[in-house]
Amino acid sequence: QVQLVESGGGLVQAGGSLRLSCAASGRTFSDYRMGWFRQPPGKEREFVAHISWAGGITYYADSVKGRFTIFRDNAKNTVYLQMNSLKPEDTAIYYCAATTAVKSTIRAAEYDYWGQGTQVTVSS
Repeated sequence: QVQLVESGGGLVQAGGSLRLSCAASGRTFSDYRMGWFRQPPGKEREFVAHISWAGGITYYADSVKGRFTIFRDNAKNTVYLQMNSLKPEDTAIYYCAATTAVKSTIRAAEYDYWGQGTQVTVSS
């Protein structure tokens, strides 16, 4: 099992940047594929980004492609989401999640462990 603790959320103006961090407990962090999801106000939870065990494979939602970057540092047991060129529609609660699925997945139901969520608010 793994515990996930997120940080880095906050209030930022449109066009600005934030970096979210997700620190994992335990000694088996590298065994997990990691993902970021978000839930905008009044909407369902949606996929944002995914990264493989060693970081060699990544996937992004079309809405964030070219603006967001997911990367991980297994030595630090941490996965990051670098968010650039932020838009008001990026406003959401962002969740870090871990999966032991044998293949990359964008489906929330396939993720086994979740962080508490961190609020990102982008103003006009």
